[in-house]
Amino acid sequence: MNNSTNIIVQDLMTTYPDQTEFRKGAIVDASKKLGYPMKSVYPLIDGANRVRVGTYNLETFISPLKSQIQTSPEAIPKLAAAMQSIVNDERSYAKVDPTFVPWGAFNDIVKIIKSEMFYPVYISGLSGNGKTFMVEQAAAKLGRQFIRVQINPETDEDDLLGGFRLIDGETVFSKGPVLKAMEDGAILLLDEIDRATNKIMCLQGILEGKPVLVKKTGETITPSPGFNVIATANTKGKGSEDGRFTAATIIDDAFLERFTVAVDQQFPSVSVEKKIVINHMKKFEIMDTEFAQNLVNWADIIRKTFYDDGVDEVISTRRLSHIVQTFSIFKDKMKSIDLCIARFDEDTKSAFLDLYTKVDQGVVLADSTNETTQEASYE
Repeated sequence: MNNSTNIIVQDLMTTYPDQTEFRKGAIVDASKKLGYPMKSVYPLIDGANRVRVGTYNLETFISPLKSQIQTSPEAIPKLAAAMQSIVNDERSYAKVDPTFVPWGAFNDIVKIIKSEMFYPVYISGLSGNGKTFMVEQAAAKLGRQFIRVQINPETDEDDLLGGFRLIDGETVFSKGPVLKAMEDGAILLLDEIDRATNKIMCLQGILEGKPVLVKKTGETITPSPGFNVIATANTKGKGSEDGRFTAATIIDDAFLERFTVAVDQQFPSVSVEKKIVINHMKKFEIMDTEFAQNLVNWADIIRKTFYDDGVDEVISTRRLSHIVQTFSIFKDKMKSIDLCIARFDEDTKSAFLDLYTKVDQGVVLADSTNETTQEASYE
């Protein structure tokens, strides 16, 4: 009898401790509950075990297991876990990025991680302002194991805690990233948590920092010292009223209440952002300090207008980094900006381009003459 069939029988023994005969439906339900394929049930519903239509005697499977667990019902889930639980032994660490500039809540995040306390943190802020990067670099600075899980509407318990997988011809329970982080004492980053549905409610107990019972195996996972959960989001878990983040969901209050603190991250100051842009210029070997200053001034004006409801779009720090990277390829300021803001509607894009020409008076918008010159250069 293979492991999966064995564990189905153990589950039946736990659910029906005084039975040896089972209806086919009960056997199939046990298999589905544990996440096993139908083929795991075939040895149990074989004709040799049938005592009447739809009923099977599993005494030949139960007797050997009883001797293994010494008839102790409490030992059944422990045996199941020992037989089938596996975890990826690889450890992942964030790398120190030379372009990173410490700012905002970075020092606070470092202190929280360094304390090794279980202290869940919820970080919200507009897209592209460095939330995830900040947590990653805090873990990198301290040399802590770092596990990032990207959340989406389909993320569920199987993705987070783990599920049954076919490995080397055997169905085993493979522990997910959350259980791995707990056992390793790692920093667990739940990225874009406001994209999740109620399928992530399985994390409620974990957000309390207490041991967790894995329902599918009966195994109890106790968090190792240093384990912590940090979540990032574009919203505060109440949805996006302005429609900017249409995929953002309303997170259950009971779930949000389990985060000890919340951080509302804004964009960096002009001086900090200039350092970030300069670092990216160094990375791409395209140093132009005047261009860097003009870019951050331009972005700052747009953001102030955005906060005053004057425009519907904003230039993020990430967008400025993209412009620098594009500039390293094309060596053309306006073309680089044009390409990197092309996702905006035409009116917004034109307004942003025009604004940049006012900030940087050394550039002009492309006209028909420039286009002709470009066309001629291709010939």
